[in-house]
Amino acid sequence: MNKIRTATAITTLGLVAMMMAGCASGSSNAAEGAGATAGPSVSELRLGYFANVTHAPALVGLQEGIFKKDLGDVKVTTQVFNAGPAAIEALTAGAIDATYIGPNPSINTFIQSAGESARIIAGAATGGAALVVADGIASPADLAGKTLASPQLGNTQDVALRVWLADQGYKADTSGGGDVHITPTENSQTLTLFQKSDIAGAWVPEPWVSRLVIDGGGHVLQDEADLWPDGKFPTTVLLVRADFLKDHPDVVKNLLQAHVDSEQWIADNPAKVADAVNAQLTADTGKALSDKVITRALEHVSFSVDPHADAFATLVKNGLKAGTQKDGSIDGLFDLSILNGLLKASGDDTVSAAGLGEE
Repeated sequence: MNKIRTATAITTLGLVAMMMAGCASGSSNAAEGAGATAGPSVSELRLGYFANVTHAPALVGLQEGIFKKDLGDVKVTTQVFNAGPAAIEALTAGAIDATYIGPNPSINTFIQSAGESARIIAGAATGGAALVVADGIASPADLAGKTLASPQLGNTQDVALRVWLADQGYKADTSGGGDVHITPTENSQTLTLFQKSDIAGAWVPEPWVSRLVIDGGGHVLQDEADLWPDGKFPTTVLLVRADFLKDHPDVVKNLLQAHVDSEQWIADNPAKVADAVNAQLTADTGKALSDKVITRALEHVSFSVDPHADAFATLVKNGLKAGTQKDGSIDGLFDLSILNGLLKASGDDTVSAAGLGEE
């Protein structure tokens, strides 16, 4: 296999209780995840993801038949979510086995379950999130008294928005009060509200950044990439239930092979990515993105199996500052051992867990 590349220009309150209680019934540690004896065989892998460009590895893997090929006799069934906390709720309830998801909900469930719930087994995407605002808002000072949206309370963009507002001197509480009001809203509804001028802006992932800019007439006030060293921050990771990893490491290995192959397909086929993503989005939502929107969106996202584990200490601090997360350790959050085994076998560079788990 060729080296996995990210040089595609494509270089590009009702959920508080759930957020604060991400416990799962299985018990496992990182070492068990990679080397445990497989449990009873399974015929189905239940996979979650979002209908977002930042989840392109999932979209491409499904559209191009990569998951079907690499999972063999194990059928992949899918569930599409709007944001991470809802996916965590499904994962915690045992309704899905793995999901593409943002880092902050992954941190939340791990801390709340004392490390029992889930493991990050790979990275998927970096970049592709921003605060888009309406005309007339030229600086943070213009946001006083305004209402902004995020995808869901406690999701990665919601945390980023709350921390950024605090850094600008604003207070915004989790019930929608404060100097700036944050209303967690489903992304498609956010666009409608923005077009009707019912909200002043939103911190969202791609393609919703580009939709608010192109379809909603907004402009980017803060690109999240500008807040991170070298502009790199994890937007999407691949998370698996800890007990599923313990009981079915062979299936997880095949899932990771499909993920790696999907990332490689994206790297090898830059001219085809937009069509593949749009085809799966159409299958999932009934509507494709315009050429302008998907082109702009892909320009702001990079894809890699590296989860950028070294950013997670900052993400933990952000969650605490935002008031959407309890304090706790994330030691053991990552189990990259199976992924790194696949990368070594293919002659690719391995990825780091930054001391936060197996690699």
